[in-house]
Order: sequence, then C-alpha cells, then structure tokens
Amino acid sequence: MRVFDRDATASRNKIIEIVSRLDSAVDSAFEPLRHKEGANKLFYSASALADHSIIWFIVALSLYFLRPRYKKEALQAAAILFAESGFVNVIVKTIFRRQRPIHVGDRPLPLRQPLTSSFPSGHATAATCAAVLFGDVKYLKWPIRIFAATVVMSRVHVKIHHASDVIAGVGVGWVFANVAKRTVTKVFGGSN
Repeated sequence: MRVFDRDATASRNKIIEIVSRLDSAVDSAFEPLRHKEGANKLFYSASALADHSIIWFIVALSLYFLRPRYKKEALQAAAILFAESGFVNVIVKTIFRRQRPIHVGDRPLPLRQPLTSSFPSGHATAATCAAVLFGDVKYLKWPIRIFAATVVMSRVHVKIHHASDVIAGVGVGWVFANVAKRTVTKVFGGSN
C-alpha cells in the first residue's frame, strides 16, 4: 500500500509543481500591464462589473425587457447563472480552500476583496457561463464573448486569482452552462 501512497504523492507533487510554474509564468506575463493606466482601468472595471455576476444579470434583464423574442433565453440564463453561483461559491470553493495570490502595495484602483477560496474563479466561471448562455442571441454573441474573456483575464491582472484558478473556472463554467441548458431543455422543452 505504501508504494501506491508514494506514487500518488509523487504524482500530486509533480502536478502542483507544473501548476505553480504555469501560474508564475502567466503572472510574470501580466506584470508589465499592471503598470499601464489603460490596462488597469480596463481590467479593474471589468472585474468590478462582474462582481456577483451583476453585469450578466443586467444583460439578462435587458434582453428580457428590450427583446421580447428572447424572454425565455433571458429567464433561462438568469436562473442558470444563479444556480452556477451557488454551486461554485457554496459547494466547490469550500472543497478547495486555495489561498489567493499575494498583492504587495497599494492597488491602482479600488477592488473588492473576496473572502472565498481562490479556486476556481467564480468570475471566470460566471463569465464563461454567460458566454455560453447568451451565445444563441445573434447580436450579443461576440460582444459577450469578448467581455467575458476580458473578465477572465482581469482576475489574473488584478492579482485576485492564479492563472490555474481562471482556467479551471472557464472549464467549470463551460460544462455547467452546457449541462444546465440541456437539462432545462429536456425538462421544460424548447429549441435550445
């Protein structure tokens, strides 16, 4: 049994080392941007707009009231985003309890400091979920995808998440949104 334990520990340590190198390399790549006023305004603003999925609920609400044709999609997106938030913040993050990156010194702009685990990124999960959920709305597809990608990158830029946190968040968001859409379609019917 001890041979398996040693092998499992060695494999786990190798994975941790690879993830740490990835996180460090991505963090280093973002470092020059952290000294650019324009990049800071873009990424800090994107991060703030996505706090508590506010921007995604605003999109759903706007779609519901301004585009009656998409009322069903708007309600579905809001419900799935609400469920995703609960799943990630109440269940997944309590399992991992990963420390957030250390930020030394003052931040260039105000930023809400989350109290939950760093892994996975809730912002990245919700942004990816929104990109999938609003992907069927022709005129929203690309603006949402671009803004979602900006939100995902913002979490590394502002040093609230490690790169591996946002990569995991993108994966969780994509899977959650697709499974939820299929489930809602099967249960309630529809063309999704």
